[in-house]
Formats: sequence, structure tokens, C-alpha cells
Amino acid sequence: MGEPRDWLEWDERHARAWIDVPQPVDDKYSRGVLGVRTGSKQYPGAAVLGVEAAARTGVGMVRYLGPRRASNLVLQRRPEVVTVPGRVQAWLLGSGMDAASRDDATATALVEALAAGLPTVCDAGVLDLVAHATGPTVVTPHFRELAGLLSRRGKPVTAAEIAAAPGEWAGRAATDLGVTVLLKGSVTFVASPAGSRLRVTGAPAWLATAGSGDVLAGILGALLATHSAAIDTDADALVALAATAALVHALAAGRASDGGPITALDLAESVPATIAALLAPTSGGRRAAAPA
Repeated sequence: MGEPRDWLEWDERHARAWIDVPQPVDDKYSRGVLGVRTGSKQYPGAAVLGVEAAARTGVGMVRYLGPRRASNLVLQRRPEVVTVPGRVQAWLLGSGMDAASRDDATATALVEALAAGLPTVCDAGVLDLVAHATGPTVVTPHFRELAGLLSRRGKPVTAAEIAAAPGEWAGRAATDLGVTVLLKGSVTFVASPAGSRLRVTGAPAWLATAGSGDVLAGILGALLATHSAAIDTDADALVALAATAALVHALAAGRASDGGPITALDLAESVPATIAALLAPTSGGRRAAAPA
């Protein structure tokens, strides 16, 4: 992919190569196990939405580790989810959490996951802990969250300033933080510390609804789990997967909306058909190389 000077529009042709199609020899472990620490007493629904989206993106297993109420709600919706610790190949952290009200036990568990060296999605209530990440990491802020994250690191900026030049700030943040940045908005900008710059357009305005970010985080977490081996060997994989997640999210929103309002659960439920349509022009197969 190199280091393009301009933002590359990430479309179906690019994304198709980053959907992992299971083969006859695959099992739930080879298809990827996603560990999830999301949700809270205040926002248990975020855990349900992220797990729902991850399961519908094609991951082999979801291992949810979170508050009791959130865990119960997750199991009511998705009884196949495992709720005991064990092996994972990627982490989804922070959705539906508030750093200001986080208890010590939760903070410790999040830091341990960040320090595991695995591909990780950092959302919402874990953004303040991103310095503890030791593996390939994608942060998924909106404008206000990115402003807060950069300001805490001694680079004061407002959400309005970021909204005025989101691509520029996504690139700056990737360089300053040393992680891949997926900056959410009507146009999604994905930037890597190495200089890759991708953008995703075409999401319907109806996507601006509560919980849609939790769905995006779940899609991305699943893609990291199914591609954990590729991430280890391909420096461009992380940014390509982040852009692919954003595109699947946008296409699923268009499919769910069909010109009208949607909810986050509608969005998650549209993911399998969206992926099927994305794969339809090809004959299948795994992980083609990203375009130069």
C-alpha cells in the first residue's frame, strides 16, 4: 500500500480481499476467537451490540468477559457466546464504558488485555489507556473523543477543530499515538503511523444513531480475530482491516435503512447479507493482498 500522499478511497474492490471465507478444514478456533471486554452497569447494551456485530461478521467464537448484567444480556441474545476466560486471538475493549466511573478491577483487566500483545480495538472508555497497548492497535474515536485523547497527551485541540479537518487530525493522531486511527464521521478516515491514509464514504445520514459505533467496533474486532496471523506478517493489514470494517458498516447501514430510519440492532442484523453481497463477484478464497 505504501505511503500515499492523498487519501485512498476504500471501496468494495479493496475490501473484498479482507473478508476471510471459511474453508472445509476450518473450525471455530482457526476462524478466530475474539475476546471482548465492553459494557458497564450504565451501558450494558453496548456489549450486546458489539458481540452481535462480531458474531455476524464471521468470527469463530466470541469470548465475552464483562459485568454480570451485561453478560446476562449478551447470553440472552447470543447463547453461543463463551463467558469464561481462555485463549483469544484479538481483543475488543472499551465500548459502553466511561473512564470516569471505571473501577480498579475493570481498569486492571483492560490493562492486562492491552499488554497481551494481540491485535486490539480500543473504543470509548479505554482510549485513555491506549499507552498500555503492546500489540497492533486500532483506536475508534469520534471527534470529541479524539480531542479529549490528544488533549490529555498535551496537544490541546477542540472537537470543532477536528471536525473542520478530520483527515489531517486522523493522520496527526496516528503519528503522535503510534497506533492506527479510525476517526468516525460522515466520512471515516483511517490512518496508520506508517503513513497509510484510507477513507470510506457513502454511509447514510441515518447511521447517526445510538449504538452504531458499538456495531462498528464489533465488526472490526471480528476482522482482527479472523486475520490475526496476517496482521503478524503484513504491516498494511491493520489499516486495511479497519477501512474494511468501516465500509461493511456503511454498506450494512444502507441495506438496513433503504432510505428510512434504522437502529443499531437493525445495522448488526444486516451485516451477513452485506458480506455475502460483497463476496458475490468473486469465487471465494482467503486474504488477497491489498492494492498498492
